[in-house]
Amino acid sequence: MDAMTSPADEIEVPTARMLSWARNSAAYRLAKRMMTERELSDAIMRKAKQKFEGISEAQLRALGAFAVGFGRDMKVLDDQAYAEIRSSSAARSGKSKRAIARKLSEKGVDREIVATVLDEADDLRAAVVLARKRAFGPFRKSEADDKQRAKEFSSFARNGFGFELGRRVMQMELEEAEEILYANL
Repeated sequence: MDAMTSPADEIEVPTARMLSWARNSAAYRLAKRMMTERELSDAIMRKAKQKFEGISEAQLRALGAFAVGFGRDMKVLDDQAYAEIRSSSAARSGKSKRAIARKLSEKGVDREIVATVLDEADDLRAAVVLARKRAFGPFRKSEADDKQRAKEFSSFARNGFGFELGRRVMQMELEEAEEILYANL
C-alpha cells in the first residue's frame, strides 16, 4: 500500500472478483429479458448485498453503475428503446396513456422519455381494444342493465380511461368500433 491509498479508500472500490461477478450477472439478466437501467442496477445491488459479506454501500453503488455501463456498452440496455417497445405493446393490448406512464415510471424510465413515447399512443383505440377484450359496449352480446354498465365504466376507470372516453366507446356502434380497431393495420 502506498502513501496515496488509505484502507478506507480500498473499501470504496469493488474488487476484481466483484466486478467480474457484476458483469456476468448483468449479462445473464439482460439475456433473459429487457430491463431499464434502474431495474438492472437495483437487481445487481440487491444480489451483491446477499453474495458479498461486508460489502459497503459505496461498493454496491459502484457495482450497480458498472453493470449499467456494461449493458450500455453491449448495446442491450437502452431506456428509450425499452419505453418504446413497452408502450406500443401496452397500447395495443388496451392500456391507457396514464397506465402506461405509471408503469414506465415505476420501472425507472425518465419522465422526458415517457412523455415523448406516449405522444404516439391513442387512448381511443386502446379503450376500444379494452372494450373488445372484455365484451363491453359495442362488443356486448346482449343488452346490459345499469349494474352491468356501472361495472364496465368502473373497468375503464381502473384501466386509466376517463369517464367521457368510456362513455364514447360504450355508445359506439360495432362498425365504428371495428373501423377504429383496424384503421392502422
